[in-house]
Amino acid sequence: MSTVTEGLSAPASNAGGTPSPLLRVENLRIGFAGRRQGRHTEVVHGVSFEVQPGECLAIVGESGSGKSVIARSILGLAGPNSSVSADALVLNGHEPLRMRPSALRRLRGADVGLVLQDALVSLDPLRPIGKEIDDALRIHTKLPRARRRTRVVDLLGEVGIPEPEQRIRQRSGELSGGLRQRALIASAVALHPPLLIADEPTTALDATVAQQVLELIARLAAEGAAVILISHDLAVVSRLAKRVAVIHDGVIVEAGATDAVLGNPQAAYTKRLLSAVATDKPRGVRLSPDPIVLPRQHLQIIEDRRDGTPTSESEPIVAVRNVVKRFTNPDKSQRVAVDDASLEIRPAETLGLVGESGSGKTTLARIVLGIETPDSGTVQLFGQPWSSAGERERRLHRHRLAAIYQDPLGSFDPRLSVRQILVEVLTSGRRTREAGLDDRVRELLDLVGLPSAVADRLPLRLSGGQRQRVAIARALATGPEIVVCDEPVSALDVSVQAQVLDLLDELQRHLRLSYLFISHDLGVIQHISDRVAVMQSGRIVETGDSRELFAHPQHDYTSKLLAAAPRLQAGTSTGAATTVGNNP
Repeated sequence: MSTVTEGLSAPASNAGGTPSPLLRVENLRIGFAGRRQGRHTEVVHGVSFEVQPGECLAIVGESGSGKSVIARSILGLAGPNSSVSADALVLNGHEPLRMRPSALRRLRGADVGLVLQDALVSLDPLRPIGKEIDDALRIHTKLPRARRRTRVVDLLGEVGIPEPEQRIRQRSGELSGGLRQRALIASAVALHPPLLIADEPTTALDATVAQQVLELIARLAAEGAAVILISHDLAVVSRLAKRVAVIHDGVIVEAGATDAVLGNPQAAYTKRLLSAVATDKPRGVRLSPDPIVLPRQHLQIIEDRRDGTPTSESEPIVAVRNVVKRFTNPDKSQRVAVDDASLEIRPAETLGLVGESGSGKTTLARIVLGIETPDSGTVQLFGQPWSSAGERERRLHRHRLAAIYQDPLGSFDPRLSVRQILVEVLTSGRRTREAGLDDRVRELLDLVGLPSAVADRLPLRLSGGQRQRVAIARALATGPEIVVCDEPVSALDVSVQAQVLDLLDELQRHLRLSYLFISHDLGVIQHISDRVAVMQSGRIVETGDSRELFAHPQHDYTSKLLAAAPRLQAGTSTGAATTVGNNP
């Protein structure tokens, strides 16, 4: 059996001066003790790899594959009830598995920097980011306070944060997602650690901000840092990593030069990941090999719940005209979130809405849903006034609209079971014992491909893909004709994302749903949209047919977004990809 270091090991140190690996991992095994005494579950099975100074190694896999726990084990952060063993785990001359907790704490920051996906959670919301970054310098150096402050300002400038003298006094909640992520990187590299671990650093970022973060990580590698990039985004991996390891169920199944693995994959799992990537896949092309069979009788039940007046094929189902929405800042100044925006959504079509964070996409979606009221302009729903209608009149038509959000866990009451969540919608929140409710819950779950046993589970007990399917079932419960999808797949692994996108496509075809689909992922927008609207600083700057807009953008901002979007860059390589298994 080949070992997992095939395709992952750079040349060993020799008389010619080839450097030794900065990090060497051999036969790493990680397990966790269960609740029952004596029960132990191994989640990583004999993984081996090396990372050289100045190179980026990507570890690719889905949630639960073991990639993040591998990274944490290097730092001694595998978690409570964990057991970590390895034939060798050597980091810059240190052996973390043999070190005392106090020595490990000194190792973190000094020898390893860690950048996590969610900077808002990783940074203390009660402290200015300058204090956060200063902690590493205060703990690990003897620099006086004034010198540390100068160094913090320099670091913020180095990671591309404008006006660093002002930013050091701001808290994380006062910064955009991109600025927070760059502040977190500044904290991670404050001591110039020889190893940087970036765990999904761009998953929730817009294309232009993600590009800036990736360029920063690439620059750190070019300056000599070893980088481990953990990601499920193969386009990001192809752009940044020199070598890649594909991990599935705790085993590296394929490894080698990035262009070899992505350009000529050998393992079935790698092929499945690549086929699930939405970028450059035409509208209507299936992304997932999993079959979708929509029960006809359940579709009919959804259609029967529609009691609104049918809309003519020639009329827009939603018409937004010159909408303006302002908000008042804490200092009493006005911020224009939506500025003279107009768009139309037609029957049974998907309108993709793209733009950077803060461009006004979600605010515009909330206006379409009737959650926010515009300061000026109008919204018509099914040819009738909507934004100007009274709440009593809106209530008669609210069932014709539904929403699917990025984080279904945040939109569910965590105390309610899936059955209770769906019943609450089916009964409009009334406490009632209507006959047939359990049957309707099963029908909805069946419609989105979930077993009836899911009905008794709490949302926390479901996977990300299962939770999103429950969110879709909840959206369908009222028999809507238009569904607002606000980043519905951005937090999902690529193969789960593919399943959800295929499901949404099938439901649209059979139920003639209209979608307003908001996403920062241009590959997803290109795949699922009939038409696309591009939003910048509250304004719709370009609208057009999806294929035409992606092929021939007319606005400079659209061109900038498309240029920033990561794409698979796999070619031919002299390095062969290797299909591998776990160590004996």
